[in-house]
Amino acid sequence: MSVRIQTSQNVELEYEPASVGDRILATIIDRLIYLGWAMAWFGLFSLLKLGDDQSMFLMVLTIILPVLLYPLLAEYFLNGQTLGKRAMNIRVVRLDGNKPTLSAYLLRWLLLIIDTGIFTPIVAIIAIAANGKGQRIGDIAAGTTVIKTTKRVQLSQVVYQELPEDYKVTYAEAAQLTDRDIETIRQVLRRRNEELTAQTVEKVSNVLSINNITEPRTFLLTIINDYTYLAAQENN
Repeated sequence: MSVRIQTSQNVELEYEPASVGDRILATIIDRLIYLGWAMAWFGLFSLLKLGDDQSMFLMVLTIILPVLLYPLLAEYFLNGQTLGKRAMNIRVVRLDGNKPTLSAYLLRWLLLIIDTGIFTPIVAIIAIAANGKGQRIGDIAAGTTVIKTTKRVQLSQVVYQELPEDYKVTYAEAAQLTDRDIETIRQVLRRRNEELTAQTVEKVSNVLSINNITEPRTFLLTIINDYTYLAAQENN
């Protein structure tokens, strides 16, 4: 199963949605973090020997609020990931290809009470399994989903042809790109749309400050091959 995401450049990308198991394990990791955080503060409270009112106030301030706000703040500031999601290599993304907004993260967070709170995680599990796009109720409302992230070392996803051992890099600037950039370029080439190809060439050349551009498709293929070669050298 894959999730199709339509970018603002009308490029359709495919991602593998995070499995229910990945998301459950990510949640377990996050809850272990909650537990460790709470135990550390409880230990501190016992050493300070505070009164009941002081203990309750500090408990709300240092334990309950951070635990409640953690999913929202972590996903917003860590580009769609909590520490659990990062450990499982999964991330929240929008289905329209744009970066999730604070309001999208907020909506997902508010609906956690339905997905994993009042009715236990069974609601989220059923929604994810039935939806077809890896979405729980909060994702459906926010227009988001959770996908598996692609590691840089997975070169098979960016290689168009086997490169010779004596391959010469044309554009060393290609190393500045990311796996997602390269996947976007690949999708553009597959569409064989001259206007979209030209727009992509202009964007890539501007970002990398490249002036000596060859024929558009050749230029993009060279960028892909250069990126692949440089990534392979980096990981050797």
